[in-house]
Amino acid sequence: MTGKENRPLGPIMATALVVGNMIGSGVYLLPASLAPYGWNVIPAWGITIAGSLAIAAVFAGLCRSHTQTGGPYVYVRAAFGNDLAFFVAWAYWISLFVGNGAIAVAAVSYMSAFVPTLATDALLSTGITILLVWTMTAINISGTRNAGWVQLIATALKVLPLVAVVIIAAMAAPQGDLSLPDPHRPAIGLAAISTAGTLTLWAFLGLESATVPAGKVANPQRTIPLATLGGTALTGVIYLFACTAVILLLAPEVAAHSAAPFAAVIERYWGSGAAHVVAAFAMISAIGALNGWILLQGEMPAAMAAGGVFPKALARLAPNGVPVRAHILSTALVTAILALNASRTTVDMFTFIALLATTASLLMYIAVAAAALKLGGVRPWIAIAAALYSFWALYGAGVEANKLGLLLVLAGVPVWWLMRRKRTAPLT
Repeated sequence: MTGKENRPLGPIMATALVVGNMIGSGVYLLPASLAPYGWNVIPAWGITIAGSLAIAAVFAGLCRSHTQTGGPYVYVRAAFGNDLAFFVAWAYWISLFVGNGAIAVAAVSYMSAFVPTLATDALLSTGITILLVWTMTAINISGTRNAGWVQLIATALKVLPLVAVVIIAAMAAPQGDLSLPDPHRPAIGLAAISTAGTLTLWAFLGLESATVPAGKVANPQRTIPLATLGGTALTGVIYLFACTAVILLLAPEVAAHSAAPFAAVIERYWGSGAAHVVAAFAMISAIGALNGWILLQGEMPAAMAAGGVFPKALARLAPNGVPVRAHILSTALVTAILALNASRTTVDMFTFIALLATTASLLMYIAVAAAALKLGGVRPWIAIAAALYSFWALYGAGVEANKLGLLLVLAGVPVWWLMRRKRTAPLT
């Protein structure tokens, strides 16, 4: 295998992985969630973007001296040893494959705009969802470069509706056709900013994406920091302008109750039929995010296996450098989750996934920030800022999310004990 084949992800593909994993299907509903908070959304975005950039800077600093596949697992292991690294990676890995089930459900739900039967036939919908997950897994198994091309194309397409509403707002502003939120309802305050900030945080999960498959990234010391910081900043700008544009173009009370705020804006200004257009782009967005997250859900257990905290078989690579067994295990678990939740409503599933993924990611961000304080690679005040922001966001996520996070960590105790016992067993 040539060097190019061994490290197929260059700066553009690595950045597409970061941006594409952050911009998933949820962004199309985010303006509706933020509309009730009025002008509190602006400082909330500012805090979230600043906090996310601090976390991104921590990852960028650590990856310069730790270029192995595994990202957060590698950094925490280098700083604090295998035990803490296992629990951080365990919780993160579970959030990956559980989250991929929800992303796949979202993609198929958008397909129902074109195939209405999917909205009424639960068995057919579940079958198509499982088929989609295995199709994206097959693309990843066929080669990381193939997955990179899918990610690049999907990311380029998914930002088009977001850019479209910004253009509409720019054209509407000179004509005075904007719906400015009432500056006094709700009043700008810390509580409202904190709540809105928790909502905006969900949109930034995945900023660490380029660090996980580090072994597949060309010139990782340069490419990963560029993709992580550049991708996070680019996504923040897109979010800020696109979501603010929707709130300005729709009356706040309309945006708050809209099931498809981006479609409502585009349909209002560019005519009927926009709902199907936006549904198509939302479907592409979800499929692109699924592709990127499936890449991570295979690389993470492979990295853990290479570190000796997971069965060694999962670390074995195919001739093209892909951990096929780790991918198959992770996707089999996604399939089981989808089959077991076939009767559960999409809303209930997404609520559960959002809490789970947010908590797992925040615990991981805190551990990585602590690792940066010990290992160096970034200014201490940046690592402290990243940790403080993560603690603030963890507090904002609520008691239920923290309980889920604790249960997630505890679920790994039996596996940790078995693997630790195996590592320390005397040779016979």
